[in-house]
Amino acid sequence: MSERILTPFGFESAALEVVEGVDLSGRRAVVTGGASGIGVETVRALAAAGAEVTIAARDVEAGRRVAAEVSASTGNNAVLVAPLELTSQESVKAFASAWDGPLHLLINNAGVMAPPLTRTPEGWELQFATNHFGHFALTLGLFAALRAEGARVVNVSSAGHLSSPVVFDDIHYERREYDRWQAYGQSKTANVLFGVEAGRRWSGEGITMNALMPGGILTALQRHITPEELEERRRLRGGSNPLRLKTPEQGAATTLVLAVSPLVEGRSGLYFEDCDEALPHAPGMSNGLAAYAADPEAAAQLWEVSEETLKVQA
Repeated sequence: MSERILTPFGFESAALEVVEGVDLSGRRAVVTGGASGIGVETVRALAAAGAEVTIAARDVEAGRRVAAEVSASTGNNAVLVAPLELTSQESVKAFASAWDGPLHLLINNAGVMAPPLTRTPEGWELQFATNHFGHFALTLGLFAALRAEGARVVNVSSAGHLSSPVVFDDIHYERREYDRWQAYGQSKTANVLFGVEAGRRWSGEGITMNALMPGGILTALQRHITPEELEERRRLRGGSNPLRLKTPEQGAATTLVLAVSPLVEGRSGLYFEDCDEALPHAPGMSNGLAAYAADPEAAAQLWEVSEETLKVQA
C-alpha cells in the first residue's frame, strides 16, 4: 500500500495559492461547468498559470462572460468557450469530435445535486446521467487527445458519496422509491470508481484520473435545496461540529492539487479532501473515503455498465 499523499495545502488554501509558481504554458485544459461556482475559480487558476482553458458550458453566454472576466484578471487571452450539455449524448459527441490536438487536463467539474426525480429522454435518472454518464462519455470521447502527451483527468466528487454505493440492480430508480440524496450519492461514488478502473485500464496510456471532495460551498449547485434543508444537512453531517463552509476559491483548491501537483504524478484512483489524500471513512465521521467507492470489482462493473449503456469505448 502506497504512503498517503499529504500536500503543503489545506482547508483554508485557495486555488491561486496552489498554482503559484506553476507554469502551464503550452498546456491545454477543459473545465466542464466552468461558467459557475468552483468551476470559475478552477478556470481562473489554470489561466493564471498560463494554460489554454476551454470552458465547456451549457450556457455559452455565461461562459463568455466568465472567459472575458478571467482573461481580464489574469492577462491570459487563451480562455475559450464551447457548448456542452452533459445529459445529451449528441452534445457530448459533438464536443469531443470538434476537439483538435492534445488535451493535458480534463476537469470533470459540472454536476447537478438533489433535484426532484427527473429523467433524460433515455429514461436515465438525471443525476447519474449528468454526473457520471456525461463525463464518462466525454472522457472516452477525448481519449485520443488525452493519450497524445499524457494527461490528468480530475473528477469532482463529494462527501455525498457516503450516502450510497452504486446500486447496480436499479441505478435509475425504476423499482425503488426515489431518494434524491442517495441518487446524488451513487453518482458521486461513480466519480471515484471511474478513476479506480481508469487507473487499471489506462496504466500504460499516460493518463491518470483522480477524484476529490471540494468541501461545502454555497453555489448554484444547491439551487434545488432550501436554505433550511441545507442547514439541516450541515448539522446532520457534522454531528456536534457542523460542516464548515468554504469559499469557491477554497473549494477549487483541491481540484488544482490533483491537476498540477507533482506529488500525484502517475497516480490514479485516489480521492482527496482539503488538498490531501483522504483517509478511509470511519463510522460516525462525515468525511473520508467509503470502502465501496474504492472497490475494484465495483469499478470494473461500473465501467462495463457505462460502456454498454452509452455504446462508447476508448
